[in-house]
Amino acid sequence: MKVVLFCGGMGMRLRDYSETIPKPMVCVGHRPILWNVMKYYAHFGHTEFILCLGYRADSIKNYFLNYTECLSNDFTLTNGGKDLHLYHNDISDWTITFADTGITTNIGQRLRAVQKYLGDDEVFLANYSDGLTDFHLPTMIDFFTESQKTACFMSVRPNQSFHIVNVAESGLVNSITGLERSDIWVNGGYFILRRNIFDYIKDGDELVNEPFRRLIDKKELLTYRYDGFWMSMDTFKDKQHLDDLYAKGTTPWEVWSTVGA
Repeated sequence: MKVVLFCGGMGMRLRDYSETIPKPMVCVGHRPILWNVMKYYAHFGHTEFILCLGYRADSIKNYFLNYTECLSNDFTLTNGGKDLHLYHNDISDWTITFADTGITTNIGQRLRAVQKYLGDDEVFLANYSDGLTDFHLPTMIDFFTESQKTACFMSVRPNQSFHIVNVAESGLVNSITGLERSDIWVNGGYFILRRNIFDYIKDGDELVNEPFRRLIDKKELLTYRYDGFWMSMDTFKDKQHLDDLYAKGTTPWEVWSTVGA
């Protein structure tokens, strides 16, 4: 299945990094978070990517045009550095389509813009480019396939440090609970979509707003709840946390490797 990745946002809450590069190019370890998301899909056999580009599209294009396999693979140099032998490679079997979908375009319209690159595929995958997980993707694909519904996404526990307050009209607090310990689930991305999703997306629609409401009305929208590792790099604090995990060698999202990259 082809994988559509939304890479066009400006990453305003990561301005220390994304003023010069787009958020998908902010690194976790020595590779951009976008690469980590793509490597995850490739691990499960999905190596045809469509990148919906926008802000600083040139940065993403140039990264792959000048890709260096040596950064994440063992290699041997001989002949005074003139000859190089790679023991593994990352992207030799990847097909990547780079599609400029506008600077301020929303997710729903970015998806519509790349419909022509999906070919005749009846089902395809889509995702944000800033969320990492260790989830076994084929499990959700099987769940979706058996349902015959139009769309599915992953629901996850929120990882922010906010507290939910239950309060009486008088202002007296009845309870206060950490958001991560509540019964709240949030949209974690990792969409699986049938081709008829485009029948539900109108001009100007954001994907998870109007189209998903239409799907709900038709009972065509599923979610798969997962309470394992999932994290989105949305803020500077998120970036620091992922960097700390990487520095400790605790990288659950690296499902393609039993050791750190």
